[in-house]
Amino acid sequence: MATDTTNGDSGTPHDDVSATEGQDPSPSPPEPPGDDNQDGTTAAGQVTGDGGQDDGSAGSSVVRSSMVMAVGTLFSRITGFGRTVVLAAALGTQLLGDAYNTALTIPFIIEQLFLGGLMASVIVPFLVKRRKRDEDGGRATENRLFTAIVLALLVLTTVAILSAELLIRLYSGNFTPAQFDVSVALARFLFAQIFFLGMSGFLSAMLHTRNRFGAPVWAPVLNNLVIMAVGGTFLAVAGPGTTPEEISDAQIALLGIGTASGFAVQALILFLALSAAGFRWRPRLDLRGSGLGEALRTAGWMFVYIISLQIALLITANLANRAGVAAAEGDGVGAGITAYNYAHMLFQLPYAIIAVSIITVLLPQMSDRAADHRWDEVRADFSRGLRMSSVVLVPAGLAMAVFAVHICVLVFARGSTSVADAQNIGYVLVAFALGLVPFSVFQLMLRVFYAMSDTRTPAFLGMLMLGVHAVLGTTAYLLLDPRYVVVGVAAGYMASFLVGLLVGGEVLRRRLGGLDGRRITGTLLRLHVASAPAVAAGLGIAWWLESQFGLTVVTTLGAPVLGCVLGAGLFLLSARLLRIEELGVLYDLARTRLRR
Repeated sequence: MATDTTNGDSGTPHDDVSATEGQDPSPSPPEPPGDDNQDGTTAAGQVTGDGGQDDGSAGSSVVRSSMVMAVGTLFSRITGFGRTVVLAAALGTQLLGDAYNTALTIPFIIEQLFLGGLMASVIVPFLVKRRKRDEDGGRATENRLFTAIVLALLVLTTVAILSAELLIRLYSGNFTPAQFDVSVALARFLFAQIFFLGMSGFLSAMLHTRNRFGAPVWAPVLNNLVIMAVGGTFLAVAGPGTTPEEISDAQIALLGIGTASGFAVQALILFLALSAAGFRWRPRLDLRGSGLGEALRTAGWMFVYIISLQIALLITANLANRAGVAAAEGDGVGAGITAYNYAHMLFQLPYAIIAVSIITVLLPQMSDRAADHRWDEVRADFSRGLRMSSVVLVPAGLAMAVFAVHICVLVFARGSTSVADAQNIGYVLVAFALGLVPFSVFQLMLRVFYAMSDTRTPAFLGMLMLGVHAVLGTTAYLLLDPRYVVVGVAAGYMASFLVGLLVGGEVLRRRLGGLDGRRITGTLLRLHVASAPAVAAGLGIAWWLESQFGLTVVTTLGAPVLGCVLGAGLFLLSARLLRIEELGVLYDLARTRLRR
């Protein structure tokens, strides 16, 4: 099942958008309300006026922090996207690419399962509370927890490396013998990332409790640059089209050590930033009586939710890898976990840029109103957030679906990735894009449950969605041509969010006495009607260019550019005629921001 993000570009393992810019398609649990955030930070980690500063200094601090995070996020997105393009060119999307991506994904699963999922729900609020309440400002607690996490991660990493063959077998489906051996060899290097991922997440959390936001969003940029250099070097040394049978031990070491070193650099930068913030590690093992055990016991339902997500990813990886081998050997195209991951990375971009921003602003507000049982205001917040984000997400999702193949050919068709391979990524992206709105609305709905201090309902929803995803994904594997299995798996994944949204929405409607359903439905219907002329124009432009020039750069670049320019104008005109009031609100908000 897929991810959503609170720190979308931090590169930490609890990111909603993949922690590695598309390498990890598994979702992370949304951040529950931080009831213990008493140090003047919001759930988004930004300073408020209650943290001991006057309103003027607090406001300027928010602006500075937001600017640092915004610029860092932009560079992280750009370099993360560049890294994906370089890796696609170097490794392709067939057998070698799937071997690498399978070995790369497992460390994120393990870290998320044992630590990352607890970061937002338990560890961050616990640290904030102890820093606020302890006489020493929480230094002893931080040293205890730091020591415990270092030791736990070392043990976990060692066990994973020793179990590399078993873990690859668990996720690889029916890899070819050479592909399996390469994936295991890569895993023995890449599983070292478990330690660095865990430390990156914890170090980022400690920095956030100190109101230091720059390093957590900038450190992943260095990680991305390192891995881009590794991918470029591999392509120069091995050449395009390298297969698992052809890759040498030295080239495997280059990929494995190089990738792991990128995450090591990320963790090192975060540690240096924390040291600059005044932290000095003094190893302590006396966790008894620290209160952490009690805090961990409150995360039981969150852990159930995390388990359901990781089981869903296990199913996805096996189905995609089995289909990938069959497609590579039969049709000579990449249609496995790599195609799925790369499409998922592109799909997450509009959600991360648009929906996460709105969710981050609304969560503290909804939490405050839910604490006072002001359910009508919670309902209004949910409705407003859904409608405002949908104004952009509806046309963005449809545009992405129309131009998915063109975008993917333009971006990925080079080096070891053929045009046919890139087209397959595009087909998967179509399935993802059509589910963008249900996916985003579900993430917003989860925040309402967490604002109500309810982690049990999301856990049950996660299990329900796991069942839907498993049934539809398996059906796709059994019925579809191997080349299109990952498309079916992606469609099943999106359908699971629609089911979760419908069931969860009914639960929420009963609790809140309604969800402003008539207004929400009316807005969504008008937005889709307003998008229809733009979709028709985009399809027409794409058809004409492709008939004249084929899938050349004239089409793959021209169709999205011309289609989006013309489509945006048609959408705005149609929205005005249909009197979609939310568009006017967003326009006024943007104009106000620009004037500041």
